[in-house]
Amino acid sequence: MGFLARAMANFGLKNLILINPCELKKEAYYQAMHAKNIVETAKVFETIDDFLKKENIDFIVGSTGTPGGSYNLARIPIKPEELGKSINLNNKIAILFGREGNGLYNHEIDLCDIIVSIPTNHSYPIMNISHAAAIIFYEIFKNRNEFPVEGLEEATSIEKKYLLADMEKIVAILDLPKHKQKTAIKSFKNIVNRAFITGREVHTLKGVLRRIIMKL
Repeated sequence: MGFLARAMANFGLKNLILINPCELKKEAYYQAMHAKNIVETAKVFETIDDFLKKENIDFIVGSTGTPGGSYNLARIPIKPEELGKSINLNNKIAILFGREGNGLYNHEIDLCDIIVSIPTNHSYPIMNISHAAAIIFYEIFKNRNEFPVEGLEEATSIEKKYLLADMEKIVAILDLPKHKQKTAIKSFKNIVNRAFITGREVHTLKGVLRRIIMKL
């Protein structure tokens, strides 16, 4: 925790959230060095669900050292560089790091809007949390200048929620088997989140989906 706090301080991050943590010993504060205040002011929640209920998060980024593939849709990742190029720092973003032993569980991965994975060597893929965090923070903040163009604001979680609801209606009308409905909706959600679509793009897509629903 001390090393993680130092990595956060390096990139101007202050809000450390701990989910059901162990008791922090003196060494956590000692290793934090000049970032000790980040550990001292960390918020503690019993579960991720408690955290999400009390904090208005627009976008959740999960990190994993064991990415999935086409048959594990929840774990299809992007690289930190792709995340850094696309993420909108005006939104309220949570970056979720798992346990150093077991990482994030599947139900925790399902809560994330997108998954990021660092392409490490396959013989030793799991990184220390503070090292992984430093790499991800660097990629996010190395190009901090925003595009001086109006209309590029990333869609909010509410806008994407309504877009997903329209797709769910279409899938329901098609009368697909239940397991295929679930896969189709998850695939659409993954595509939307990996694209980091803007609010304007969401409204355009919603208009198209509404017309499809009417035609069907």
